[in-house]
Amino acid sequence: MSGGSGGFRCNRKLTLAMSGGFIILVIALTVGLCVGLSGSNDVTENEETTSFSIDHQANTFLLNGKPFRYVAGSFHYFRALPEAWRNRLRTMRAAGLNALDTYVEWSLHNPHDGEYNWEGIADLVKFLEIAQEEDFYIVLRPGPYICAERDNGGLPHWLFTKYPDIKVRTNDPRYIAEVSKWYAELMPRLKHLLIGNGGKIIMVQVENEYAAYYACDHDYLNWLRDETDKYVENKALLFTVDIPNERMHCGKIDNVFATTDFGIDRIHEIDQIWKYLRSVQPTGPLVNSEFYPGWLTHWQEMNQRRDPQEVASALKTILSYNASVNLYMFFGGTNFGFTAGANYDLDGSIGYTADITSYDYDAVMDEAGGVTKKYELVKQVIGEVLELPNIVLNPAKRLAYGKVELTPTTELLSAEGRAALAKGAPVKSTKPKSFEEMDQYSGLLLYETPLPSLDLDPTLLQVEDLRDRAHVFVDQQLVGTLSREARIYALPLSKGWGSTLQLLVENQGRINYDRANDTKGIFGKVTLQLHNGGALPLEDWTTTAYPLEAITIENWRQKLPENAALDSSIAKQRLLRSGPILYTGSFQVSEVGDTYLNPAGWGKGVAYVNGFNLGRYWPLGGPQITLYVPNELLKVGSNSLVLIEYQRCNKTTNGPELPAVQFDAVAQLDGESSEAQK
Repeated sequence: MSGGSGGFRCNRKLTLAMSGGFIILVIALTVGLCVGLSGSNDVTENEETTSFSIDHQANTFLLNGKPFRYVAGSFHYFRALPEAWRNRLRTMRAAGLNALDTYVEWSLHNPHDGEYNWEGIADLVKFLEIAQEEDFYIVLRPGPYICAERDNGGLPHWLFTKYPDIKVRTNDPRYIAEVSKWYAELMPRLKHLLIGNGGKIIMVQVENEYAAYYACDHDYLNWLRDETDKYVENKALLFTVDIPNERMHCGKIDNVFATTDFGIDRIHEIDQIWKYLRSVQPTGPLVNSEFYPGWLTHWQEMNQRRDPQEVASALKTILSYNASVNLYMFFGGTNFGFTAGANYDLDGSIGYTADITSYDYDAVMDEAGGVTKKYELVKQVIGEVLELPNIVLNPAKRLAYGKVELTPTTELLSAEGRAALAKGAPVKSTKPKSFEEMDQYSGLLLYETPLPSLDLDPTLLQVEDLRDRAHVFVDQQLVGTLSREARIYALPLSKGWGSTLQLLVENQGRINYDRANDTKGIFGKVTLQLHNGGALPLEDWTTTAYPLEAITIENWRQKLPENAALDSSIAKQRLLRSGPILYTGSFQVSEVGDTYLNPAGWGKGVAYVNGFNLGRYWPLGGPQITLYVPNELLKVGSNSLVLIEYQRCNKTTNGPELPAVQFDAVAQLDGESSEAQK
């Protein structure tokens, strides 16, 4: 979502996060105008058409000619199952919110060039229509870049397959052409939802925290403004969101309403923040489009928490300026599948860090859509400025289904594993192919090359520009792990280990902020150290794709012979020395409820329930231990579970018992020793 101080949300200011210091939070709420992009207060009322405009003398919005302000909450439709949308929205409305803020994720709807998806979790129109039914005005943020802690900031990976050197978010003709095609698919679907056409979309964002981007390309911004309004047709307000600092002018667009974003860490300088906003927009209502009641979390750092009372107090301060505000996030949800992004610390002290699967965000509602202490305090504050609706909530039960044993059934790198789970034929090339060159969204790539006679014993293997993590094998025996996060790009190989070098590379999530071209795979040289101090480059690679898409895993599971299991000698291994293993199991459900998959004791991998990819787990890295399992995925009777484990299982003895996981009733997002308390 944000850049700048909001970008501090996306860019994270990782050093502060890991030192336990406060992170600069910045929010900018989006604002709407139906009549005229200039925000003129000359409003012509029409009994049949709802009007939304700006009074620049009174510095307020006008809804049907009357002063209006909104208190909104962010909820991204792609972070909850469609069957849960109405429940989440109703819980938000019960807190007094009168507006909904949501992004549109280009990559979800356009996963491959020329291919579009508008069904299931991608049914954006249905989501917005439900929001209207639940009595929300809507702040729509179509990007096309959204950040949002999503893979690639929501930009499709295939842009970099099609145009390897494309300059996204600039006036690059190739980028403009692709955005134009995307908007031609997206925008007409939303026309009936615009407030000027009788719907409830009051505002549509142009770009996203652009002032934090290096380009400062106003030709591009002006083009995107015009391209957006070609479909909006002055039937909603166009707006921008930018971090409050001296660069705000880079994000300001002529005839587009400007807002800002900030959180509790900057509430003490709120007057200065409003001055920054007034420097680019002297009149009009004040808007904080992203007020952060929580924060995002990366693997291998402490979970980010924000004090509920401080959040409520800061919200009250913002509202005291008669400002409109959007709480980002009000409901965070989950980065299902491989959708979680990553960040990169620009000062180099931390480097690349991947976002966890949960997007709980320490938000006002928890990951399962439940109310929290923060919810009750925020609701009290909202009730001081807006009427609270009388809504009775019916939260889903949270149930523990207990222990589930898992049978090791297939080695990913075996002949059987390759035949069932690899996509297409292996590709031969001089240099390793990237994920984008293989037109692969995420998962794994296996790089293999003949290993020459080693000059030294041991010999240093060096892999330049690895993105992101590589398990290194010689003749399918693990010899070590390389990591972009840990900045480990070399390890020793000994003579006599074997004849084939294998690098199994995991995409841990593309950077979602600042760098919008985080292509994946191996991009630098792969070399062996020579006796004379030189380096021997390794070439002639074979690349095998393992996208690990849910449909592929489910088809494989359904075709497994009954009682399928690996050889007992492999099954008894705790450390997976010969590569990832697929484990299968089932569990019985007599009553359906929300639950949490607990893989404590396992290493790192991906989990699937009833053919749905829950996301990445990594209890060894933490702080997230459990994966949220929505009740909507489960059914009374038998339910299936698949783990693709990369490193180790939790089997502790050589006895006949199988490794196992737990299904718990309580989330663990703060490490194994503590449960999430909000």
